[in-house]
Amino acid sequence: MPYDDSPPSPESASSVSPERRWFARRSGLAVGAAVLAPTALAGWVLVQVTTGAGADDARPPRIVMPAASPTDAAAATPSSTPAEGPTTSQSPTKGPLAGKTVVIDPGHNTGNFKHTSEIDKKVDIGTNRKECDTTGTTTNSGYMEAEFTLDVSRRLRTVLEAKGLKVVLTHQADRPFGPCIDERARIGNEAAADAVVSVHADGVSEGNRGYHIILPAKVKGGAADTAKIVVPSRDLGERIASNFARTTGSAPANYLGSGTGLVVRDDLGGLNLSTRPKVFIECGNMRDTKDAALLTSPEWRQKAAQGIADGIVGFLGG
Repeated sequence: MPYDDSPPSPESASSVSPERRWFARRSGLAVGAAVLAPTALAGWVLVQVTTGAGADDARPPRIVMPAASPTDAAAATPSSTPAEGPTTSQSPTKGPLAGKTVVIDPGHNTGNFKHTSEIDKKVDIGTNRKECDTTGTTTNSGYMEAEFTLDVSRRLRTVLEAKGLKVVLTHQADRPFGPCIDERARIGNEAAADAVVSVHADGVSEGNRGYHIILPAKVKGGAADTAKIVVPSRDLGERIASNFARTTGSAPANYLGSGTGLVVRDDLGGLNLSTRPKVFIECGNMRDTKDAALLTSPEWRQKAAQGIADGIVGFLGG
């Protein structure tokens, strides 16, 4: 649906169009089983299968790996509301953030569900081939993940620009569908981004709540080689996690990550093809009533943008 630059409000179930009801049904999701093999803190590995629609795939098995406790980063910057503007902004001329570029990737596209044949086409992610993109999920009342991610991304851009950073958005729903996951990665690479964040919301069942950060696993195959970004991406993810929790009051996901809010995956093209430090953030679960109430709140979305921004700024040394 066309994006309204004023923050959207929650929609009632009775106002959902047939097209959106079809979309919501398409986004029905489930959570699979987890197998935990506990050892020392630095040595456990959790493998969990889910089928949420928040990231750039159809949710094959997740690989959850240990992580150090997130560290606090920079103090919060003043809240501000999003505004239309250029896709990129100018970087500062001096200071610790001088010359730094951040790429923000709003997950999915509001037009994806009208172009299912196009987004179902496979693209090369180095280690295998995956769908160009997915539709994303919705709340039970039909508020689309793609609407949420674009709104938060615009708010995030405004906060980062106020810090003097150069900001690039991978899209602004100004195209019929996509971009495909390989193009999203390429935009960050070609911008020589100092940090890349892909904004999402999960779509698992009621009762599963909280945020989580997806970190790149060490993979190598074809065009995929994450060896150089695994460590800095973890640092970026930990800083975003701690600041996001502090600013929004949200807890780490209660359905994966063993309470750390950090998950490592080797199956996401947006991470596998990145040559720049990059993470995904699933800001909450759109299918849980309590999380959905937060995700549909403009005030909470501003807090979410602020928390992500604080983590990015801390990672960049600002």
